[in-house]
Amino acid sequence: MRHQISGKKLGRSTGQRNSLRRTLINQFLEHERIRTTRAKAQAIRGEVEKLVTLAKIGIAAGDQKMVHARRVAASRLANADSVKRLFDTIAPRYEKTAGGYTRILRLGTRKGDAAEIVLLEFVE
Repeated sequence: MRHQISGKKLGRSTGQRNSLRRTLINQFLEHERIRTTRAKAQAIRGEVEKLVTLAKIGIAAGDQKMVHARRVAASRLANADSVKRLFDTIAPRYEKTAGGYTRILRLGTRKGDAAEIVLLEFVE
C-alpha cells in the first residue's frame, strides 16, 4: 500500500527519476511550455509551482532572503540559466497571483503506446 507516499515513480530508479525531474523542470523554465506525458507533467507541476512561489517570496523579501531563495532554487535545478530566468522573468509576472501558475492541456494519445500526451504551460 502507498499510504502517505508522495511523488510518482514513473517506472524509474531514484537517480533516473531525479535526473528526469530536473531535466523536465529546466526545459519547462527555458521554453515556458513542454509537450510530455500526463504522468510526467503531473509529477513536475507541483515542484514548478513551489519554485515560482519561492522566487516570488525571495524577490519581495529583499536582498538576504533573495540570495537564500536563489541558492535553494539552484540546489533543486542545478542550472544557473534556469535560476536566472525564474527570478528575472517568470516570478515577476506572477507577483499579484496567489497560485495556479501552470495549466495542463490534453492533446490526445501517442500513437506508439497510447500514452496520454499533454501540454504543460504557464498561465498568461
